[in-house]
Amino acid sequence: MAAGSENTAAYYIQHHLQNLTFGNHPENGWSLAHSAEEAREMGFWAIHLDTMGWSIAMGLLFIWLFRKAGRMATTGVPGPLQNVVEMVIEFIELTVRGAFHGRNPVIAPLALTLFVWIFLMNLLKLVPVDYAPQLFSRLGIEYMKLVPTTDPNATLGMAIGVFALIIYYSLKVKGVGGFAKELSLTPFNHWSLIPFNLVMEIIGLLVKPLSLGLRLFGNMFAGEVIFILIALLPFWVMWTLNVPWAIFHILVITLQAFIFTVLSVVYLSQAHEHH
Repeated sequence: MAAGSENTAAYYIQHHLQNLTFGNHPENGWSLAHSAEEAREMGFWAIHLDTMGWSIAMGLLFIWLFRKAGRMATTGVPGPLQNVVEMVIEFIELTVRGAFHGRNPVIAPLALTLFVWIFLMNLLKLVPVDYAPQLFSRLGIEYMKLVPTTDPNATLGMAIGVFALIIYYSLKVKGVGGFAKELSLTPFNHWSLIPFNLVMEIIGLLVKPLSLGLRLFGNMFAGEVIFILIALLPFWVMWTLNVPWAIFHILVITLQAFIFTVLSVVYLSQAHEHH
């Protein structure tokens, strides 16, 4: 979709980067936002319906695919779906064995869920950027961002969930006293340097969810912006650049899901280690 003017191009980019937001507007009450300004005025408790909807849809797709593969599993010649599911499970199992050094039956299922769920959400990026907005505009829906991981609310939400598990297992495995000692006596094991250690360790602890969420968001958002910019070019140039970028992005979406999963496992492994 080529833009006829600078203003049209700016509107096109802003439109495609705007979430479908529902919230309590000071003037309009509970309603859908019709602009980025209205979405901001709705405040913190506004909900991005497209992010919520597509992330839940990909989660249900993940459950359905793996349940179907489990019910169709055979010891004979496996079907294509069973082959793919078994490959993914073996890959995650090897990854967890290499990165996690404790004993916890929750970690491998968690890693599998994170990897497949994030991969499916990222995979929506391969849908051409104009398809979803044009389709939903015919239904009277003004905005529709298809990829949940281009929204920091989704990526930071998952990262905060992992962070909550890190704190929980740190307290469970090490105890309150052991966890406090780890924060206050690392890296310098001397009482006079406890304030310095606390500042360093607490910052390092808080950086973990931020690095998880912002890394995934930044990479996926940047890719989305490039897809949108390519769509502004003339038709023949758009397809010349769009296809190679989409093929390259298959690697990117897989790699970003893998990085988020591995870092989550590594952080949880650190939570299980005694000081």
